[in-house]
Amino acid sequence: MLISTRGRYALRVLVDLAEHSDGGYVPMKEIAQRQEISLKYLERILPVLTKNGIIEGLQGKTGGYRLVKAPEECRIGDVLRLTEGDLAPVACLACGAKPCKREKGCRTYPMWVEFQAMIDDFFDNRTIASLVRPQGEE
Repeated sequence: MLISTRGRYALRVLVDLAEHSDGGYVPMKEIAQRQEISLKYLERILPVLTKNGIIEGLQGKTGGYRLVKAPEECRIGDVLRLTEGDLAPVACLACGAKPCKREKGCRTYPMWVEFQAMIDDFFDNRTIASLVRPQGEE
């Protein structure tokens, strides 16, 4: 499986914030209810997004979370790399992988490199804005 629950949920949270924040903070409880994600799971995802400057949080009665970047600036590829580590389809292309001794003669290596480029291109050319519903659409 290329994308885990963590990556999928992170994208859902960001889309939810883009659709419901209106510049203000959205309580975590509301996000959890709308997205049907447990608060406990959100508590594991939100710090990653906060630490990396995608969202910010505010504690207190009027607190919650909001996007720091505009939805048009939040590339899906960046979010998935934060939550998944990397998007390598095979171990030999993973970040920090030791060079494979078979790479030069490997018949499948060029195919995996091309597939990796397709994955990167697909996710890097889409933003959270591309997933947001137009106002009033359900």
